[in-house]
This record gives sequence, structure tokens and C-alpha cells, in this order.
Amino acid sequence: MTILNEYPLVSIITVNYDHPEVTCQMLDSMRKITYPNIEIIVVDNASPNDDPSIIPKNYPEVQFFQLDKNLGFAGGNNFGIHKAKGDYFLLLNNDTEVMPDFLEPLVTKFQEDPTVGAVSPKIRFHHTPDMIQFAGITPIHLLTMRSKGLGYGQTDIGQFENDTITAYAHGAAMMVSRKAAENVGLMSEVYFLYYEELDWGYRITNAGYKIYYVHNSLIYHKESISTGKQSPTKIYYMNRARLIYLRRNVKGIKLFLAILYQLLIAIPKNASMFIIKGRFDLASAYHKAVIWILKNFYQSELFENPKL
Repeated sequence: MTILNEYPLVSIITVNYDHPEVTCQMLDSMRKITYPNIEIIVVDNASPNDDPSIIPKNYPEVQFFQLDKNLGFAGGNNFGIHKAKGDYFLLLNNDTEVMPDFLEPLVTKFQEDPTVGAVSPKIRFHHTPDMIQFAGITPIHLLTMRSKGLGYGQTDIGQFENDTITAYAHGAAMMVSRKAAENVGLMSEVYFLYYEELDWGYRITNAGYKIYYVHNSLIYHKESISTGKQSPTKIYYMNRARLIYLRRNVKGIKLFLAILYQLLIAIPKNASMFIIKGRFDLASAYHKAVIWILKNFYQSELFENPKL
């Protein structure tokens, strides 16, 4: 892999929330990378249970910041971006492990085309290392608020071996240029968890930048270490975020139709599904998410974007 210019500084930012041993595994993989010009910033999001001090103790090369309040995914990463000095910001989930040569293709993609605003690598599941999690994603449908992940759950047999424009980068590993961040701002912190990177990608694209899936960059993702699978926390924030995305990005008659779809079809269907399965805790979490957006539908804070 040939870098077109000198090696620009890449700021790698990761957020830790409990489970510091998982972050340490990610940092172990970072020590093996071949790209020569990086800084690593670890932001602890006020971990309530597990002591994160093993991170700066065992990895003195990282810049470690321990917050006294949980700022959420967007807030924690935005904090790290403000501390970063790089030409590019790589937001990397702490539950990932990277291949040694994963950075060079990402940097090269930016240098080949100045209109590129963000990129993501190929992502496979760590527990099933031949299975794809991300090879691109379709745009979110502005009525149903759904999109389709390309390659998701497929065995990787070389079917996604070309770089392609994608609607969004993946929050587990997304690199954004400083120039794009300066132009569009940082991730909206109203989300707290989920959809913030999709919203950011939507704004980056609307500003005229391209977003690419880069096929020859590879990482592995353990997924859902902090929130768990189908937990009330995940259900609450996921569905709250979906409705926030709708409110922020759908306008005019499409907003009216999207609200009707959610109220008459999506919300009753999803709530009934949880009740039928006997998951009243998930139904309660889902109900709270819907109530939150209804109460805050006209709040100006929903539309704020932090500046770099």
C-alpha cells in the first residue's frame, strides 16, 4: 500500500465505559499496526463499576482522560476530538481489534480524493471471524427509519472486494477528516447512544462529501459489550435515537407521513412484539423512548450540533 503524501497524523479515539480489559485488548492490537504516525486518545465515560486505571498504567503511550460524567457515545468521542491534533479522526469502538495494516488504506482513500469526508473499513464479527458485519449500508428510509447493512451476516468469500460509496460510515470504526468536521460540526450529543454516527454521516453527505467503505482495511468487532443484547437500556436508546433522527432530518410532508407511519404501524407493532414475547421490561423501555420524543418534539436542543 502506497501513501500518496507524507504520513498525516491520525488521531485514534476510543471511549471506555466499564470493561477496561476489553479496551486493553484493543490497545494490544493497536501496538502491532504498521502506520507510523498516530496518537491514541482514550476517554473513560465515568465508568461506574470497573476501575479504568489499568489503561494508563499498562499503556503509557495513550492520552487518557477520565470524565466525571457519562457524556454518551457522541459526547465522549467529541471530547476526544477536541483533544486531538490529527488531520483525521478515527473513532474506534473499544470492543474492536484491528489488523496491523488497517490504517494505510483508509488514509490513502482520503488522499486520493479530497471530496471524501468519511470512511469505514470492512468489519467482521470477532466471535465468527469470517462473518461480515459491515461492508456498506443503504440510506435510511425517511418513512420507516430503516436501512440495510450490506453483507451483514454473510460469510466473507470476497464478494465485497471493491471500495464503494456508502450512505454512512459505521460507528464502530469511522474515520472523518478534520476539514469535514470543521465544516459540518461534530456528532449531535442529544442522541447519547445510537444513530449519532448516522446523523453525522447524513450531514457530511449533505455538505457535499463522499463516504466510502474501504474493502482492504479490516477490523473485528465484539459488539454490545457495554449495553448488552436486547437489554432495556439498548431498547430505550436505540428507539429514542431512531425517533430523534426522524425529527432532525425529515421535513415537510415527509415528516407528517413518517410520524403517521410510526404512530399507526411501527410503534404498535414493536410494542406488541415485546409484550407477546413476555418482555415487559423491553416494552416499558420502548414506551419510555416514545414518550421522551413526544415530550421533546419541539425542543430546540434536538437540532444543536457541537462545533469543532
